[in-house]
Amino acid sequence: MSGMDGKAVVVTGAGRGLGAAFAGHLARAGAAVVVNDVDGDQARSVAAAIRDGGDCAVASDHSVADPEQAEAIVELCVREFGGIDGLVNNAGLTYEAMPWEDDAARAKALVEVNVLGVVYTGLAAIRRMRAACRGSIVNISSGASLGQRTIGVYAASKGAVASLTYSWALDLEDSGIRVNAVCPKAYTRMVWESERASRHTFPENTADLVAPLVHFLLDERSAGITGQMVRCTGQELHIVGQPAFKAPILRRESWDLDSVDQAFTEVFQAHLEAYGLEKQLPPRLRKWLVPALTA
Repeated sequence: MSGMDGKAVVVTGAGRGLGAAFAGHLARAGAAVVVNDVDGDQARSVAAAIRDGGDCAVASDHSVADPEQAEAIVELCVREFGGIDGLVNNAGLTYEAMPWEDDAARAKALVEVNVLGVVYTGLAAIRRMRAACRGSIVNISSGASLGQRTIGVYAASKGAVASLTYSWALDLEDSGIRVNAVCPKAYTRMVWESERASRHTFPENTADLVAPLVHFLLDERSAGITGQMVRCTGQELHIVGQPAFKAPILRRESWDLDSVDQAFTEVFQAHLEAYGLEKQLPPRLRKWLVPALTA
């Protein structure tokens, strides 16, 4: 018997791609699913397909970017299924732009969905879960949170989701509610429509390969696991390390410009890190990093 039998779960952004794969997988595992997407036709199509397969689902076309509508998504789950046991915060936007060409309105819209949408829907679910003393939240983050070219605002939004995951896990660890994040690598419409898509050929059905991880993190099998970010590429599965203060830590009564310069010249030059998901060494850092790597 699956640990999802009889559980009620909300999946946002579930009209296609990863969200649709998550919703379908969870429904087949026994969960009753709210299929949420601002594209109501897509949400209804996914929910109908789930019901046609003999499983339980209802559709929602509410926007996670509006706090009242985010509350309505959770209320729909409670009204239809008697409560909410799981939430998958999957709804998201992305676009590509160099920083000097970016548009403030487009950046704002992305943050409202990718960050505030997670906050609004999460808060609504947490209030219900806390009253029941149980629940599991899976936030969809991204490896882009480590830094990736041409998608800076998206990367920042996913970094915010990671930080929110860690903080909520701390706040809720005594409430019976677990909060984890998943960094999926899947070739969905979000990737197909990107500017880089024309340079690659993508495999199919990769979203389905990530769904078992989301299932596990919602399932009773993952009891005790919280505050983790897990990356899944379909073939690879691994824990993403949390940011940490790095040794050595230098101490003085106070720091001035000369002493900071001395710290970097004499100590930190051997400890600077390559940045970004690709971990490439840009020319301006090579004078610091190459001597340390070849020493």
